[in-house]
Amino acid sequence: MTGPLQVVLGTISVLFLIVAVVFAYRAVRAMVRIIRTGQPDATRNGPVGPRLKTLAVESLGHTRMLKWSAIGAAHWFVFIGFYGLFLTLVEAFGEVWDPAFHLPLIGEWGLWNLFADVIGAGTVLGILYLIYRRQKDHPRRQGRTSRFAGSNEGRGYFVEAVVLTVGLCILLIRALKVSSGLTEAPAWSHPVSSLLATVLPDSPDLLSVVAFVKIVVSLAWLVVVSRILNMGVAWHRFSAFFNIYWKRNDDGSVALGPLQPMTSNGKPIDFEDPGEDDVFGRGKIEDFTWKGMLDFTTCTECGRCQSQCPAWNTGKPLSPKMVIMDLRDHLYAKAPYLLGEKTAAETAPDYDVLKPSDEQVWASGYARIEGTNDAQAHRPLVGTLEEGGVIDPDVLWSCTNCGACVEQCPVDIEHVDHIEDMRRYQVLIESNFPSEAGVMLRNLENRGNPWGVSPSTREDWIKEMDFEVRMADGPLPYDVEYLFWVGCAGAIDDRAKKVTKAVAELLHTAGVEFAVLGSGETCSGDPARRMGNEFVFQMMAQENVETLNGVFEGRVPGTRKIVTTCPHCFNSLGKEYPQVGGEYEVVHHTQLLSQLVAEGRLTPVTPVDRKVTYHDPCFLGRHNKVYTPPREILDSVKGLSTQEMHRCKDRGFCCGAGGARMWMEEKIGKRINVERTEEALGLDPDVISTACPFCITMLSDALTSKKQNGEAAEHVEVLDVSQILLRSMAPAGTPGTEHGAEVGTADDDVAGTGSAATGHSQA
Repeated sequence: MTGPLQVVLGTISVLFLIVAVVFAYRAVRAMVRIIRTGQPDATRNGPVGPRLKTLAVESLGHTRMLKWSAIGAAHWFVFIGFYGLFLTLVEAFGEVWDPAFHLPLIGEWGLWNLFADVIGAGTVLGILYLIYRRQKDHPRRQGRTSRFAGSNEGRGYFVEAVVLTVGLCILLIRALKVSSGLTEAPAWSHPVSSLLATVLPDSPDLLSVVAFVKIVVSLAWLVVVSRILNMGVAWHRFSAFFNIYWKRNDDGSVALGPLQPMTSNGKPIDFEDPGEDDVFGRGKIEDFTWKGMLDFTTCTECGRCQSQCPAWNTGKPLSPKMVIMDLRDHLYAKAPYLLGEKTAAETAPDYDVLKPSDEQVWASGYARIEGTNDAQAHRPLVGTLEEGGVIDPDVLWSCTNCGACVEQCPVDIEHVDHIEDMRRYQVLIESNFPSEAGVMLRNLENRGNPWGVSPSTREDWIKEMDFEVRMADGPLPYDVEYLFWVGCAGAIDDRAKKVTKAVAELLHTAGVEFAVLGSGETCSGDPARRMGNEFVFQMMAQENVETLNGVFEGRVPGTRKIVTTCPHCFNSLGKEYPQVGGEYEVVHHTQLLSQLVAEGRLTPVTPVDRKVTYHDPCFLGRHNKVYTPPREILDSVKGLSTQEMHRCKDRGFCCGAGGARMWMEEKIGKRINVERTEEALGLDPDVISTACPFCITMLSDALTSKKQNGEAAEHVEVLDVSQILLRSMAPAGTPGTEHGAEVGTADDDVAGTGSAATGHSQA
């Protein structure tokens, strides 16, 4: 069936293929060379088996995409169509010469034809749905709240048009084979094609033309993306596999929990004797590791991270998506200088930066200086509009480290790690950070706590207990099961001290032998590390490890148990201290209390007639995946009515205190704690419950403001789950356990009359 038309179309197709392959080879070669300019990172190499398993689960199973079910399902069909139907492109090169051509061996196989028919139809329907969602969620409709705000819409349209055209061509080619009698595959194997064939002519020439269109569109896409290396919406189809395989944790978990040690040239920095050439943090784009550069390249601009970011959702300039896009665009614009193809002048030339005409100039700093030029080579990674910075300081310091971006990213980009590495450079090298945070850092260095109070203050709460609290003095006796790490807030802040006393009383009631360090305890170092001062963190962590190793002297692994009420301490002690030689079994108080309730050692007997909504602390939930124990405790309390906020569990909304933001002023946009408190109050609760001292402070402050403005009922309170549990163990009728119409109208005790933890106020 080869005629003049087929010869012409076939010849053009082959020539175009050669051109496209050359372009693609050069593009991949350039991209690999650019990524290899990054710093070494030997932690990504193994083990191979678990990494391959994670790759298979996340790509074929689409587990991360399917968190957004309808969009995830649509994308799965497009994904499977792109790779699974690649052979239809191969077949098209035969069909353009001979309309009757079939793939050898499988061309007429029923199962292959059924797969191609179903997935081809799924690809078309899937991309149509994604096109609809892009338009439905478009910034022109939703403004800043659109997850596509700041994305390159034109590139997205181009990719969508290509996928739709190729998908339609696949179905049309198959339908024309049926209508032209050019297939012997069983009828059951092409249900969609057979239906389309009823309205198509018997035309082998038309089949060759459609095959030609399919080839041209596919190769045009390849040429275009080969010319635009920072077109993440297209390149992620290839780079995502490598990015997922080389994700931070080989067990498949996301890059949350512990921050990684500060490295230079691929090795952890020895702060006692740093090398002369050691680079502290990321001050230039070339300071990032090759994995960081792969992250930047892989960003799809889907905006899931942006849609979940508490900073962006409260009017701040930080968009995790735009941070990654800016770093990517800067990397590829500066690439000729990194590769030695161009040499920058010794001094930065004069340049004109964009005027702040809209918020995106602020949120997306790359746009201040575009293109490959000496100004691009010299511009600071972090800097103001006048400095031409790629990332604005207000963007960098708006991050709360909540991890929502990392949790939602379908291609495992490690936003928090990159933001923290840039903070490290700003703090340790530039000494450029919010001034109010400097007070916190000085307090940590001088007094061992962010408040700057005397270490002896840590023992004040013990004097208020009506039973003896054992103090650790040397190695713990073997009858002591847990060291209770009280934390700075738990020992100093009045609201958090109530939680400390409630937990201590519950442990005492359950017969759990525990001891505390008292004035021997110092800050875990989390605020310093999240601020970017790795030096102070290392100093404090090593001091604490020395103390803890002395307390646990002689104890084998499995008996070095720590319980803490602070998720930040929980994360540092359990996940970060192993980096400095501290190996302990650390549990959060909600985990231990839930276990004690399950074992019958704590029995809630008194109904608590309250409507409760629970707020997930980010460092307990997303960072450490502790979602169930706090809810199990609440479920065990009779009389409680619980209701989840819309944003809960892995989509929980931050209180605003993480990332050392507890110690910085929130001057831009709406306060994050107010946003979260308003969401909670929308459920009309009696109690907003949580399990973190910082969350209690932030939510309580916002609630107090709402009460003063008459926007919240006076009886609404913020309580830790342990306080509610203790309240349920008080005698019936004591404050906090009443029933009836007057419930919640009077001040409640934390637990019950006679308890040392009964004091309660809105302070």
